[in-house]
Amino acid sequence: MPAVQRSEFALALNQVANERGVDVSVVLETVKNAILAAYKKDHPGIEIEEFSTTLDKNTGEARIFKSDKDVTPPGFGRIAAQTARQVILQKIREREKEAIFADYKLRIGTIVNGRVLRFAGPNVIVDVGKTEALMPTSEQIPNERYNLNQRLTVYILEIREGLKGQEIIVSRSNSGLLQGLFSREVPEIRMGSVIIKDIARESGTRSKVAVYSNQKGIDPVGSCVGQKGVRIQAVIQEFANLEKIDIIQWQEDPKSYIVAALSPAKNVTAQKIDNETKVAFVRVPQEELSLAIGKDGQNVRLASKLTGFRIEISPEEEKTVEAEEKNDKKTATTETQKENETQKFTDSVVAKEQKPEIKIEKKKAVKAKKKKEEKK
Repeated sequence: MPAVQRSEFALALNQVANERGVDVSVVLETVKNAILAAYKKDHPGIEIEEFSTTLDKNTGEARIFKSDKDVTPPGFGRIAAQTARQVILQKIREREKEAIFADYKLRIGTIVNGRVLRFAGPNVIVDVGKTEALMPTSEQIPNERYNLNQRLTVYILEIREGLKGQEIIVSRSNSGLLQGLFSREVPEIRMGSVIIKDIARESGTRSKVAVYSNQKGIDPVGSCVGQKGVRIQAVIQEFANLEKIDIIQWQEDPKSYIVAALSPAKNVTAQKIDNETKVAFVRVPQEELSLAIGKDGQNVRLASKLTGFRIEISPEEEKTVEAEEKNDKKTATTETQKENETQKFTDSVVAKEQKPEIKIEKKKAVKAKKKKEEKK
């Protein structure tokens, strides 16, 4: 191999390997295999297992042997140099990709800032810094629209095998995004003094987040809402104000938890719960029924997801019946009292009319008695 060729070979091997931090011994073995493959390409009839190669890491000189016999063809040095360069660069790309995926594998379950790079049919390709990630339609918010170069926060869902190897899958619809955003905005959550116990989410419309604190003096709901709602507004703005978020106090008692989960409905009563079948029966005032159920049943549906109970809601009809019965009794009592008072009045009038007649009869009897006595 000419000296110039050897210098180029050595430069390609050592300089690139050192700059990218690739182990030279590993690359050398890969290059040797690639050189043999290049030799076979020019000699398609040979059995590659019968051949071997040597590669001088200092000079970059490559030789082909068959049964310890040097069969290196003339001019093979240039081919070896080009092959080595290609293999080194490919190996570097593979190592870099492996390192990137190893890094993002550790970040599964966290959020990251990204930028819309391009579209692949209905899927969105997101630039997440060191590499690209795929956001399939199933992980997009249904009523959210995406534009090129739009900046957004995504949730790293998983790394899976795709048609072109491994790919990072990110999500905007997963509940983990909501948890990550609250962790970013609420210091108490980052420090662990406030804990997100449960999340029920229908992305793009409404979510319920149950929070809890075991430290005295900390209001978990107030911590998430923030002064004048500044913290929760920062989260809502991430969804362009499309998604409403209810912050709920988590309760250990299932009845109390179910009542809280049905907010904004008020005066809710959990009458009976079955822990085995996970069914809860609740009653709400007639005027709160629509709030408890929600539009298209969304409020009770989210409350069921949040608590883990199937919630059966019925209006407080019994109270209305009882009230009517009380009114009927009251009316009957009033009418009876009126009748009694009327009767008393009638009796008193009759008594007054009879008294003068009695007095007259008495006077007549007295006069008759006096006349008899005078005659005697």
